[in-house]
Amino acid sequence: MIDYLAAFPIPANLLPERLRLLLQPIGTDPALRVEVSCFTEDDPYGPKCESVFMLMAVVPDDGQKAIPILHSDHGQVAHSTPVLRDKGSDRGFLPSVSGHDYIVASWGNGSFYTYHLAEKVWMALGLTPRCFGNEQQRLVYDDLGLPEFGVAEGEISAQYHFTASRKIQWFMSNEYLRKYLWLRGGRGVRQFYYKTMLQDSPELRAWMNGRTLVELGGLGGWLEGDLRVDGDGLLLQVWATVEAVSCELSPEQSAEGLHWPGVQGAVTRARANDIFNEASIYLDDRFLERYEQNSFYATTPVNLHGFWHCNPSYLGQWTFSGCERVGRNLIKVQLRELYKGKPDREILHAHTHALDSTIVAQHDLGEEHIVSKVDRLLVQLLALGENLSKLAGALGIEKSAEDLIGFTRSEVKHNGWLHYPQLGKLAQVSPIAMTQQAFLARCKSIHELWQKLPNGFLKQILQATGVPRPQIANRASLKLLQTLLNILQRLDADEEAVDAFRSNQVPEHWDDRNAGLAMLFVANDLRIADAHNSVGESLQKLQDQGFDTASLHQGYGRALDFVLDGVINSFDAINAPLGRILSRG
Repeated sequence: MIDYLAAFPIPANLLPERLRLLLQPIGTDPALRVEVSCFTEDDPYGPKCESVFMLMAVVPDDGQKAIPILHSDHGQVAHSTPVLRDKGSDRGFLPSVSGHDYIVASWGNGSFYTYHLAEKVWMALGLTPRCFGNEQQRLVYDDLGLPEFGVAEGEISAQYHFTASRKIQWFMSNEYLRKYLWLRGGRGVRQFYYKTMLQDSPELRAWMNGRTLVELGGLGGWLEGDLRVDGDGLLLQVWATVEAVSCELSPEQSAEGLHWPGVQGAVTRARANDIFNEASIYLDDRFLERYEQNSFYATTPVNLHGFWHCNPSYLGQWTFSGCERVGRNLIKVQLRELYKGKPDREILHAHTHALDSTIVAQHDLGEEHIVSKVDRLLVQLLALGENLSKLAGALGIEKSAEDLIGFTRSEVKHNGWLHYPQLGKLAQVSPIAMTQQAFLARCKSIHELWQKLPNGFLKQILQATGVPRPQIANRASLKLLQTLLNILQRLDADEEAVDAFRSNQVPEHWDDRNAGLAMLFVANDLRIADAHNSVGESLQKLQDQGFDTASLHQGYGRALDFVLDGVINSFDAINAPLGRILSRG
């Protein structure tokens, strides 16, 4: 392969970065994103103009130099449309780049330009497109078999009227691009036009040696162009054909021979899948973030025999199993379960989160994790819905627990959290180093979890106890719950039964502030703090409840624990006296 940068007539250190990148070959690193087509103009009529029109052709890897493909129509595979003549006159119409296939199918007519991944490419690699509409107008191709997202992506179209309506740039995964080129026995050859205004500098003037126009390359070569004096600057124009991607596969991402903490020697699939292999691995639970934050995966927590498991799975293609929550941020899983039926890249992902025994020893394996906390909150919400439903029935109001709180005990018993995705969202990974924004978002989720409780229903209940309806007409759920708790605590202290709930007398101290619900009010303040620029005030209220805000320098994970525990206690403060009153008949 030619060293195009060294062969370029102008010294590399005097060339713009964009041109240097176009001239350099692409390495085999699978993580690279390779630009395979573009139609870009920056400041087209100004002193900092830079234009690139580029496409990539698939040229046979037969040992021959790439055929020069110069002066194409603005980096397009096809320009304009065939002229309508006799029937079948364009029977041989076959778009190509000088007889070669292309990676991105591009068409333009001077006013309108359209781009799509070439049909041969996405069909050979088994890719599936996603379309982003409105102002974005982008196509993204995924390999859903693994899955691998964003294998190729780029803008769909642009209009041109003196200037382009948008930039067009298409990128493709180096791993997949090389796989396609390997299947085709071809090399990825870029053909491009590049134009820019270079700043007039002594170094360039010295290289030009007094000339006002310097020809670059010549007919029949890989390069044509010139550098000329233009106004107050130097105009550089380049037409070039560059072999950018060799016919060579990227290094395979393999799980064979990995070394796992606490396991002697390299681990192969055969060794890992051995029935007698009982080795266990501890993973940082951030292993789950990749799956929790993508709807293609299923990651609903499941309680099996009293232990919480989080087993990511993908469309029935594969699933992790035996991933048991241990401590606040750990997952314990047998090595055999990490390998069994998983694609290599999923095993490699797990390997990056494997923890050494010395790190595991620093964790409290008995500390409660986020899933358990959310489950305790759910227990309180189920009890609240059932208790309020029973109370309503005693007062002649028909309301089911599901109508009141949105959850049912029978559904949770038979299907767990499967049909309540809001629970799984709230129970997502909660690292100690959680950001403030993530913490505030989780506080919002906590508040939304119980907001199905109708304000009108609570007002009916309170009115039956003698609370003046006009005085609570404009109150929201938090204030209504506080009033309910004041009444419940008085009745429970007097060891009253449910029949004492109905009254024509205004209850004493019904409008007092109640410390039992303080954390519900704090959680609500945190929910809206970001929008009202009052995060500092809300954190002060959190500190007033006993939280050590000095610990926030580590992150907001402990703050979330504190809020969740406080909210759970708040609902328990309602359920405990209400349950006792109901039990008295």
